[in-house]
Amino acid sequence: MNEEQLKGKDFMDQSIPPSNEIDAALRPPSFADFTGQKKTLERLEVMVGAACTREEPLKHILLCGPPGLGKTTLAHIIGREMNREVRVTSGPVIDKPGDLAGLLTNLQEGDLLFIDEIHRIPKTVEEYLYSAMEDYRIDIMIDQGPNARSVRLDIPRFTLVGATTRVGLLTSPMRSRFTLQTRLDYYNRDDLTKIVLRSCNLLDCEINQAGADEIAGRARGTPRIANNLIHFARDFAQQRADGKISREIANEALELLEIDSRGLDEMDKRILRIIAENYKGGPVGLGTVAVAVGEEEHTLEEVHEPFLIQEGYLKRTSQGRMLTSKGWNITGLSEIQDPNSGQTTFI
Repeated sequence: MNEEQLKGKDFMDQSIPPSNEIDAALRPPSFADFTGQKKTLERLEVMVGAACTREEPLKHILLCGPPGLGKTTLAHIIGREMNREVRVTSGPVIDKPGDLAGLLTNLQEGDLLFIDEIHRIPKTVEEYLYSAMEDYRIDIMIDQGPNARSVRLDIPRFTLVGATTRVGLLTSPMRSRFTLQTRLDYYNRDDLTKIVLRSCNLLDCEINQAGADEIAGRARGTPRIANNLIHFARDFAQQRADGKISREIANEALELLEIDSRGLDEMDKRILRIIAENYKGGPVGLGTVAVAVGEEEHTLEEVHEPFLIQEGYLKRTSQGRMLTSKGWNITGLSEIQDPNSGQTTFI
């Protein structure tokens, strides 16, 4: 099947659709189809609607929040609502000013430049963005030494949409140049259930309300995780059942992945148990925990800690990480101190 035939063929009619088309199809195409994040959605609708009415480029927008909540999806929705092209890149890719100049000079009037992980842009490149965002021009140095000269490049009026999981790492001058700074929060269970039902419908996967609710309850408040769990639950239902995802089938599938009813996976429980057994519940440094569980500090801090802290299993202190009483309950251990020897044991 050639590309033209593929474009003309309905998605659900394809017997073996490409995986990238499946992933793209699960992304909501418009604000009306987007579930959750009501405050952020309302702010964006106001800005986009006003810009379309005035027929001028949208002001710069910064989307922040944990990974998997829809920052990239919202950037593409903004592009569709504005009927503009969206150019996608990421902070680490823009290594030098020339890379940025190439991106900006290839934009058309009103286009969107989406930079994921914008906090990872090198500081030397970030300074070139200041004039690009405010004055729509950049000054590039040509050659070196006595032959060095500055060349000013005018660029089309564009919209920068930045996404970051760590807004605190952005410099103040950079943050101040975004007209809107909005944060995406974890989704509640009801919104995630709606997302699961929609995704299963697009995947032509039969699921009932109870099955969708079970998957949503274990998705850690994150649509990306929910969609990943759907794929595995669908495979499990086809291989071990009649192809339909019920609450029982979803529970069996996710237990096979060692994801419990609270959304805790094997690594989450391992982190809590090591802090309890080896360090008496803390405080203990992140680096020490990372070595003990055999994982990178960055992974623990970005992937596991936010959920554990938000759900009240773990807390950060100036001395290090500590278990809460809820975290102790997860480990199944109780801390008892011998009044004579002063030693601590666990039961």
